[in-house]
Amino acid sequence: MIKMEIDDLLKLAGEDEALKDKETAHLTINLNKVVSKNIVPGLHIDTEEIEDGINVKVIVDEGIVIEKKVHMCFGVTHDKALQKIVMEIDVKKNAKISILSHCIFPKAIDVKHIMDAKVRVREGASYSYEEKHIHSMEGGIEVYPKAEIELDKNARFKTEFELIKGRVGKLDIDYEITGKEGSVMEMTSKVSGRSDDLIKIREAGNLIGEKARGVLTSRVAVRGNAKAEVYNVMVATAPYARGHVDCKEIIQDNGVARAIPIVEVKHPKAHITHEAAIGSVDTKQLETLMSRGLDEEEAVDLIIEGLLS
Repeated sequence: MIKMEIDDLLKLAGEDEALKDKETAHLTINLNKVVSKNIVPGLHIDTEEIEDGINVKVIVDEGIVIEKKVHMCFGVTHDKALQKIVMEIDVKKNAKISILSHCIFPKAIDVKHIMDAKVRVREGASYSYEEKHIHSMEGGIEVYPKAEIELDKNARFKTEFELIKGRVGKLDIDYEITGKEGSVMEMTSKVSGRSDDLIKIREAGNLIGEKARGVLTSRVAVRGNAKAEVYNVMVATAPYARGHVDCKEIIQDNGVARAIPIVEVKHPKAHITHEAAIGSVDTKQLETLMSRGLDEEEAVDLIIEGLLS
């Protein structure tokens, strides 16, 4: 029965075909059990079961480029559960890896998912991490993704968090990233909340190396009685460091949104910009869409979809 549920879960994420490719590395976990795993040369994935969760250690060898995107799936097929994922990722010098991670909780009524990651991207290396969530429509899920990321000289890091299906429930993102000389960081979050969903996003970028660059982008929509708080911090302490913070939030109904962008520059040759916009959907956009035959709810959905795309 569990195997059948896992297969359904993978199909829901569109992962079932990728897992059949022997040249594509993957890791599939249900609660704290490794269901499926495939590795490719130069990539090491070690796992260890812990109480209510699992330790995952990922290493990419020096100079290795993983050509195909690595697929990871962290799922819970139960309606009530606690899942802890402790991740350690080390991308060695001049290595490159891109990971597509699905976190899937299709039956969640009372599920808590905790992700605690430590990431090191070595000199000249590149690491991309897409995290896509599929939740139940009940909203009975609490998600706590936390990550500490360190970028060495000329390292590149890009991450994107997106809820693609279901209710948010409670989401509390906490990412802290430090970039050394010539490094590049990009962090993007896209979330839409409704009913009594609660969204908290904290992303902090520290540009401590000369010519380090960073962008923090948040796109959030809240409807019903949902609440969102976005706390973005960008600090530049080195010459020619460049940063930008961009937060846009849409509210409808009784939704409440708050944006707290903090930019701090500690060197006369560093530069950081920020922009934040919070409000209802654009009236002109709404009227244009409704004049083309959409009702108000459909038009609002389309505008929010555009914001999150």
